[in-house]
Amino acid sequence: MPRSKQEFYDFIETTDGPPVIAYWNEGEATSEYSQETQQYDWHSHLRGQFWCVESGLVHVHTARGSWLLPPHRAGWMPPGEMHTVTISGVMSGWGVFLTPEISSCLPAHPCVIGVSSLMRELVHRASSWTWNAKLDDQQERVMAVLLDEMRDATHEPLHLPMPIDRRLLRIAHAVLERPQDNRGLEEWAAWAGLSPRSLSRLFRAETALSFAQWRQQARLSRGLEQLADGMPVAAVADGLGYASTSAFIAMFRRSFGHSPARYFGQRAA
Repeated sequence: MPRSKQEFYDFIETTDGPPVIAYWNEGEATSEYSQETQQYDWHSHLRGQFWCVESGLVHVHTARGSWLLPPHRAGWMPPGEMHTVTISGVMSGWGVFLTPEISSCLPAHPCVIGVSSLMRELVHRASSWTWNAKLDDQQERVMAVLLDEMRDATHEPLHLPMPIDRRLLRIAHAVLERPQDNRGLEEWAAWAGLSPRSLSRLFRAETALSFAQWRQQARLSRGLEQLADGMPVAAVADGLGYASTSAFIAMFRRSFGHSPARYFGQRAA
């Protein structure tokens, strides 16, 4: 088993070891991320990475858009997928690294999924294994059940797709920089040199969302980051341009089925 952090990094970037490498560091910063470092530039991993956040919030950017990973949710990053990472708050958690061969049965694109208590316990057990090149029969069965749990888990609506058209991208970046800006579609279209009809059509074609849906998702992304940093709900709602705190809470509940306090407080089911 690797004895240092660098040995661990080297070990997960090879397929010579076991098909699954699990780690469990609940209560302290984990894996490649420490509590002192808040941002990691573009990089990728040879193995697929599946990880769950116990505290803090992780914002992952890829060429396809961005994904948010709040507490008690798990993220999946396929092998070789280029991404950046931004951490809000002190992150702790657990996860596994899977060889490309094993990863082939999992989603081809990054995603965020819910975590079951069974999934959590399986990773906990796997984290105690000696990282030999071959798993024994019992370990193979544990790995098979874990893969089933990961494959069948519910996907959560925490993806913010980014448009490609330069005019739409200009609007998208402006909204992300000032999520409280309540200009309507017609005003944004005029600002970017588009007709309202073209803006509406292109936004849906490139992101699969209407402009209003995309802006709501962008505001939700920013709101989750601020809530994870401990900002009061009322301040978050005001900063995002909501008419009232109750309006923000209602939107949050429609999106996730829980109020902000319960969403960040709930543990794995």
